[in-house]
Amino acid sequence: MAYEFERTQRIAILGGGPGGYEAALAGAQLGAEVTLVEREGVGGSAVLTDVVPSKTLIATAEATTGIGDAADLGVQFFMRSDAGRAVRPEVTVNLAAVNARLLRLARQQSEDMKSQLIKAGVRIIAGEGRLDGPQRLVVSTAKGKTGTDFDEIDADTIVVSVGARPRILPAAQPDGERIFSWTQLYTLQQVPEHLIVVGSGVTGAEFASAYNALGSKVTLISSREQVLPGEDMDAARVIEDVFKRNGMTVLSKSRADSVVRTKDGVIATLSDGRTVEGSHCLMAVGSLPNTENIGLAEAGVQLTASGHIRVNRVARTSMPSIYAAGDCSDFLPLASVASMQGRTAVYHAMGDAVSPTELRNITSNVFTQPEIATVGWSQKQIEDGIAQGDIYKLPLASNPRAKMMGIKDGFVKLFARTGSGTVIGGVVVAPHASELILGIALAVEHRLTVDQLAKAFSVYPSLTSSITDAARAMHIVN
Repeated sequence: MAYEFERTQRIAILGGGPGGYEAALAGAQLGAEVTLVEREGVGGSAVLTDVVPSKTLIATAEATTGIGDAADLGVQFFMRSDAGRAVRPEVTVNLAAVNARLLRLARQQSEDMKSQLIKAGVRIIAGEGRLDGPQRLVVSTAKGKTGTDFDEIDADTIVVSVGARPRILPAAQPDGERIFSWTQLYTLQQVPEHLIVVGSGVTGAEFASAYNALGSKVTLISSREQVLPGEDMDAARVIEDVFKRNGMTVLSKSRADSVVRTKDGVIATLSDGRTVEGSHCLMAVGSLPNTENIGLAEAGVQLTASGHIRVNRVARTSMPSIYAAGDCSDFLPLASVASMQGRTAVYHAMGDAVSPTELRNITSNVFTQPEIATVGWSQKQIEDGIAQGDIYKLPLASNPRAKMMGIKDGFVKLFARTGSGTVIGGVVVAPHASELILGIALAVEHRLTVDQLAKAFSVYPSLTSSITDAARAMHIVN
C-alpha cells in the first residue's frame, strides 16, 4: 500500500548491499521516488565477494565432510580396478570448479536483486557517490572512453550503506597470489597445500574450518587464548577441540608481526620470534568501514573514532535527513541486521509504523563445522550480573536424532530469567545451528517462558527436540 504525501518523497541510497537493497525496496513499496547508487553491483560486497561466495564454499566443505563421515553410518565407496578388485576411491576437490560455481552464484544473485529493484521502479546508477550536504548526492559515472560524467541527486532522505573492507596490515600486504584477504580467495585454482590463517575471529575460523575440510593443512594463528573470543566460551571450546581433532594446528596467544612471500610460499613471523611456513596465507584481522572521503563529516554526520557512522535504533544519524545501514554503521555487522536497518530507516523517514531494532533479539551464526548460533543475553553477561538468569545446557549427543546422524559434538543451551522463566537467550552448537536457533529466537522476541516453549510440539526424532527438552528441564514450579 502506497502512502499519500503532498509530493512524492525522494530517497537516495548510497551503496547497494543488503541494507541499501532493502531500503530501496521499502521506499518503492511506500511510493517514494528511489535512486540507488552502487559502484560494484547490486548486493555489494556481501553478495559479490563476502557472504554469498564464502557460504557457498562452506557448503562444499560440508559436502566433503559428509562423504568422509559416511563410513560411520555404514556407507562405503568403492570402485573396481582393472583386475576387478574393489579399491577405495580418493575424494578430491576441484577448487577451480568450486570457485567458478560460487562466483557464478554470486553474480546470479546480484542480477536477481537488480531485477527486483528495476521491477519495483527503483532507478539504479552505476558509479561512485558522495554526499554534497545533508540532502544531495554527487555521483561520478564512467563515460565510455571520453572521461567521467557527474550526476546530482537531490533527496529528502539519504541512506548510506557503503559497507566495509578487509583491514590490511602494513607488514602483511595481500597480493592475491600467496597472501590473501577474504575477498581474494576465490581466484585459487587448487586447494592450498598449507594455509596459514591469521586471525581466529568469525571470518578466520570459518575459512580455517572450510579449507581444513577441503583438504588443506591449516595453521590458525590466534592472538587470544581461545579461538572465537567473542563467542560463548563453551561453544568456542567445542569448535577448537574439533579443529584440533581434525588435524588443524591452533597457535593460541600468538600474534603475527609479519607475513611475507618466499620463493614458493609464505612465512609468518610471530611476535615471540617463531616462524610458520606455508604455501598460502589468509589475513582475517578485521574490517574497516568505507566511510572516508564521501562527505559525511562535511554533511554533519557524526563518526566514531574507528570511522563508523553513529546511528540510533532506527538507523538515523546525527543529521535528521541521513540514515546509515550495515557494516559502515556502529551497529552489529551482520547482513541480516543491515537489511533490517535499511527497511527500518525508510519506514521511519516516511512516517510508517516502525519498531526500533532491539540488539538483544538479533540472531547470529558462525558457519564453522559444527555451527554456532546465538541469540539474546550471553552466559558471560549473566555471570557478570548484567542480566539475571538461570542456565541449562543439554549435550547434543543425548539427542536420538543426533545419534542416528552420527553427531557427537555440540549442545543446546538456554538462558531463562530467574523467577519468571522468560527465555532471554540461548546458544546452539550443531550442524545447521543457523536453522535450529529460530525457535529460541522466537521465544526471545515474544518473551515466551520456558514452559510455553516446552509446550510446542517438536518432531520425534529431531534435533529441535533438544530445545524443547532443555526448556522442559527448566520448568518453573507454580
